[in-house]
Amino acid sequence: MIKEKYLTDVALVTVTNTEFNAVMHFHDWKSTTVEGDKQVYQTASFERDGKTYSMIHVQQPEMGMTSAAATATKLIYEFRPRYIIMVGIAAGVAQEDAVDQMYGDVVVPDIVWNYSVGKFVSPSDADISFGDIGFVPRSTHLAIPNEVMPYIRMAIDSPENECHVHVGPMACGSSVVANRKILEKQIHSQLSTTAGLDMESYAVVYAAVHASQPRPIPIIVKSVCDYADSKKTDQYQKFAAYTSCEFAKLLYEKYLPYE
Repeated sequence: MIKEKYLTDVALVTVTNTEFNAVMHFHDWKSTTVEGDKQVYQTASFERDGKTYSMIHVQQPEMGMTSAAATATKLIYEFRPRYIIMVGIAAGVAQEDAVDQMYGDVVVPDIVWNYSVGKFVSPSDADISFGDIGFVPRSTHLAIPNEVMPYIRMAIDSPENECHVHVGPMACGSSVVANRKILEKQIHSQLSTTAGLDMESYAVVYAAVHASQPRPIPIIVKSVCDYADSKKTDQYQKFAAYTSCEFAKLLYEKYLPYE
């Protein structure tokens, strides 16, 4: 059956337990299920200007793009959200000893791209090489819909926003990056303005832009918990998850249009 109108206003997607718990902190959620689906969903609502808006939240069962694509596709089909927003943690790209990105800074991409697609070849046949292994990238890009970007910038500039927000490309790959050489050779060499890295955002946006009508508008809101290097740590994950949810909440409660 084709659903011809939006059934839910905002859908939130998380991956880790830390991200899930951060989302659960911000609303009074109730668990629900769909017949024939083992997934547990969380429902809530918020009010704006005397109107009540509906929310759905799901935690994907495992990390990575495959799980993200499957979870987002199912979420979109069952609940038809107007917006699908992935919140949580990501790796920052600040250079060593730089202060342009701090732990807890929010990254809201205008572009998401899959940097891990490509071909492994001899280093003599590739511009990117790691010892005796060469890599020819075949990256793919998706843009966040232009119509939502002004509202994101309004939220960033709002006096209610207490987060430092970076707008720029989000690189997405199939593995956790804890090596600066990967960041410099495989990511910055392809898109030098990349502002963050994660393992799921591209799949969520892909599921949204390729969904049947009515398609949701995808938004990614992730916060810096480490810097994709050998010093990677879990120390700031709770803080980053919290700031991500805090900015997302400001965005969907105060600035995103629903009419």
